[in-house]
Amino acid sequence: MKNTVFIGLIAATAIAVAGGAVHARGGHHGAPIDFETLDSNSDGQITKEEMQARGAARMASADTDGDGFLTQEELEAAGAERARAFASRMIERLDANADGKLSAEEMQKPDRAERRFDRVDTDGNGTISEAEFDAARANMKGHRKGRAPAE
Repeated sequence: MKNTVFIGLIAATAIAVAGGAVHARGGHHGAPIDFETLDSNSDGQITKEEMQARGAARMASADTDGDGFLTQEELEAAGAERARAFASRMIERLDANADGKLSAEEMQKPDRAERRFDRVDTDGNGTISEAEFDAARANMKGHRKGRAPAE
């Protein structure tokens, strides 16, 4: 049983990595997961077993031939599906004129770009130094690896 759970967790991680490789965004992979989805028995708590069940379900979903293994093709297909879902959500969220396409203006919301810049410009001088850039990159790498951000 432990091996099955362990393999499921490894598979879920592999799927997340494969999905992340096709996404333009590094932090969130595939469909957003909410508390209610993870709390499968709706008791207001998420247990390790519920987390493991989620991993096993993702493994089963990606294992299209049901052999208990994930091939490169199955991982690529899972990643492609996650990329399609991500693109659909992006268009739905950002397509201000509802033409089914995203223009540069729709993609670049000035307030969002400004906030990102201001977060990296930690000394507030209106420019980003190499040290600030490196710190922001290290912070992002920490987020991607599931660690707390660097201070």
